Amino acid sequence: MRLLGIETSCDETSAAIVEDGRKVLSNAIYTQIDTHKLYGGVVPEIASRKHIEKISAVVDQAFADAGLAFHDIDGVAVTYGPGLVGALLCGVSYAKSFAYALKKPLVKVHHIKGHIAANYLSHPELEPPFLCLVVSGGHSHIIEVSDYNAYHIVAQTRDDAAGEAFDKVARVIGLPYPGGSQMDRLAKRGDGTKLDFPRVHFPDSLDFSFSGLKTAVINYIHRIEQRYDVKVSLLGDTDVITREMFEGNGVKQHAPLVTKADLAASFTRAVVDILVENTIKTALEKNYRTIALAGGVACNSFLRDAMKQVGEQHGISVCYPEPVFCTDNAAMIASMGYYLLKSGETCGLDLNAVPYISIEK
Repeated sequence: MRLLGIETSCDETSAAIVEDGRKVLSNAIYTQIDTHKLYGGVVPEIASRKHIEKISAVVDQAFADAGLAFHDIDGVAVTYGPGLVGALLCGVSYAKSFAYALKKPLVKVHHIKGHIAANYLSHPELEPPFLCLVVSGGHSHIIEVSDYNAYHIVAQTRDDAAGEAFDKVARVIGLPYPGGSQMDRLAKRGDGTKLDFPRVHFPDSLDFSFSGLKTAVINYIHRIEQRYDVKVSLLGDTDVITREMFEGNGVKQHAPLVTKADLAASFTRAVVDILVENTIKTALEKNYRTIALAGGVACNSFLRDAMKQVGEQHGISVCYPEPVFCTDNAAMIASMGYYLLKSGETCGLDLNAVPYISIEK
């Protein structure tokens, strides 16, 4: 069974053809990073217009790469939410027209379920049940995947998502958009033990909270800038930015010699520590022997290495998609669509975009 997948939830226009939910025949992606880099983040109106301009060419490219004609597919799967409503509408409208013209079944796919299904593309042997940590710019969830379309949220962020925190800290220290990948690169050059930023734990929950951590890092940077009359964002990666005593929260402290790379590494270590700790605790409590990572932050090399290392200590296997399947792409949507279509979950031409929707619905 071959499905065409269409993904336009944010700033990537993507179309892919996947066979039997596991074999990628094509995965065409048009990214708008260079466009939105000018503004330091995604501008929804511009994203929607770019999707309209590019979607037909991207779909044509997917069929050309797969060596197939339009009628060779068995269905159309499309992201209908969550995401930017204008961007989603572009993909949903195109998918409905395509399915109607070809008289093919239409399948609506939850964006986060697609991210989880990306693991099936890189790990054909993976089957539910397993535990999945979904980490991206808008989501930080620990999810039980008991079947191909049965999900339960065990824990989630109570404020900022991990990817959002990465992007905001990256912006403050002067890294270009998108900040997550730049932070990973910079952190590899730093010492993550130089600064001990806070980790939030809740007494009755394994939920995450990254807002306080993000604020602590930003306040630390602002205190440095005020004390030494420097602009951290303008410094080089290895320039020393703290030299003497300064006061933080009314307590006199001896400030260590740090660099921008040390800041990035220390912040990354704090985020990764709490993601790994809570996910491993959940797996042990619920007796899962497999953990999957999903979402854009699943590309982070520190998170991958730490989760694998701690998982091995507890006899838990850890898997994650190839980088191309971590970011938004249509192959993951086609993969998830296959399992929905296989179980008869199709939808009508009244399908609409839904910007906010729980994965449990």
